[in-house]
Amino acid sequence: MIRITPHIALADDEIVLQFIRASGPGGQNVNKVSTAVQLRFDAAGSKSLPEAVRARLLQLAGHRLTNDGVILIEAKRHRTQGRNREDAITRLVELIRLATVKPKPRIATRPTLASERRRLEGKRQRSATKQTRGRVDRPD
Repeated sequence: MIRITPHIALADDEIVLQFIRASGPGGQNVNKVSTAVQLRFDAAGSKSLPEAVRARLLQLAGHRLTNDGVILIEAKRHRTQGRNREDAITRLVELIRLATVKPKPRIATRPTLASERRRLEGKRQRSATKQTRGRVDRPD
């Protein structure tokens, strides 16, 4: 059981971990040992997430989201499977925590009278500048 918030927890069977060979430098070790972790979490079909959190999570996932609604996280920063596994799970938990935060609704406000006057004055000045850019008559 992976605790996300006091009210949300993921069951261990909702997360699929697959170990793959990491790319990049590392010499012989990188060619022989599968230390990178590929974490898959079916966000669209998860029973543990409330509907509002699921919708925000699918929006936040971005390029990590597949067409099937599965979040794919690759962790290959560290040299050991254990640390990469922890890294992948931590990144998933942080992503879900971000999704639990409700966006603050925007409250429409009117511009102040002073800001309205500044805006109109700026428009007048810009208009005056452009008025001076008219055609130049050539004296004959």
